[in-house]
Amino acid sequence: MIEEELVRGTRAFVVHPDIKTNRTRRGAKHGLAEAVSLAHALPHLEVVGELIVPLPKMRAGELFGSGKINELGELFHDTKTELVLIDGPVTPVQQRNLEKAWNVKILDRTGLILEIFSDRARTSEGVLQVEMAALGYQRTRLVRAWTHLERQRGGLGFVGGPGETQIEADRRAIDDHMNRLKARLEKVVKTRELHRKSREKVPYPIVALVGYTNAGKSTMFNRLTGADVFAKDMLFATLDPTMRSVELPSGKEVILSDTVGFISELPTQLVAAFRATLEEVLDADLILHVRDISHAQSDEQAEDVKTILSDLGVGEDAKIIEVWNKIDAMEGTERDGVIAAAERSDEIFAVSSLTGEGLDELLETVSNTLTEPRHHEDVLVPYADGRKRAYLFEEGVIEEEDHVETGFQLRVYWTARQKKRFRTM
Repeated sequence: MIEEELVRGTRAFVVHPDIKTNRTRRGAKHGLAEAVSLAHALPHLEVVGELIVPLPKMRAGELFGSGKINELGELFHDTKTELVLIDGPVTPVQQRNLEKAWNVKILDRTGLILEIFSDRARTSEGVLQVEMAALGYQRTRLVRAWTHLERQRGGLGFVGGPGETQIEADRRAIDDHMNRLKARLEKVVKTRELHRKSREKVPYPIVALVGYTNAGKSTMFNRLTGADVFAKDMLFATLDPTMRSVELPSGKEVILSDTVGFISELPTQLVAAFRATLEEVLDADLILHVRDISHAQSDEQAEDVKTILSDLGVGEDAKIIEVWNKIDAMEGTERDGVIAAAERSDEIFAVSSLTGEGLDELLETVSNTLTEPRHHEDVLVPYADGRKRAYLFEEGVIEEEDHVETGFQLRVYWTARQKKRFRTM
């Protein structure tokens, strides 16, 4: 049943409640557009309609007033809607009442984002964290059966789950499953440090692309790792498939990492899972914050990204360059003003990932930023430790070499990274 439903596509209608009592609300038009974009992120959903619903205030039991519920119900019936995506929080009581009134399934913003993360999580820890978050989210709802928890593939089951079941049986099933996940997660976390140590052995700096969803990160990633710039697939099994080795115009080689787009109002349950899927950002030597500078709410999106980076543990001392992307979508004085503002800062670059404009200057700054300071040091390598000596020759850091009684006396000119690698060999 579920597999058939996912294959043929679920007809979804996106509703953005514009609640006037919400002082932090943003433009309803942009909110709806983002919600629709999120819905399109799930390939098995077919968006059949979208609507902004003005709300003077939320109704505790059903969110909307009775008249609006009847009006929407007729709309959903006419469009043969199977799933209503409500762009905002929906309480368990509201969900039950609306599902009964409309005879459709309801998914709020948190549930939709959980589905997307379930589809995108790649690492073992990320997958487990997302499923834990999903269980915590659904435990308070208990509105449908939990047979989907044992499925080997597909989403979390919010969209295509089966019908009602007994609440106590559901709760036991959830608790048992969460306990099993916790045990598995503890084992996975223990291997995390091993993965981190293996990444430390990678001889190139890591440059991570971060940004709000649809800021153009993937377009930039594809251009920078395409035919115009030398690129190759990495051979390290612990690296994410979206990490590639790239040679900068200066000849310096770096690892460029694309990441999942950030989203406003990230559910608190997902912070740990988000951290797991963004481990490369925490390890990055340089972060490129890609912004869609042509978007009407670019500043608000940038603040969301900064907040999430802070929540993830990215410190204030992190090296971050702002990349104002999509200048190709701007014209006239607006475009000129953005470029002029970027030129006044050493840490902001106006570019177009689509046309390539401004990327050469950006890459030159990336290269200069990642040029590590070197220092001289005298090192004694025992004759029996030829591997360390070979490493130093491979790195080209040996300036002088003398043979002494206890080994090779070397004069090296190296970076802190090379010294650290040498010490851990």
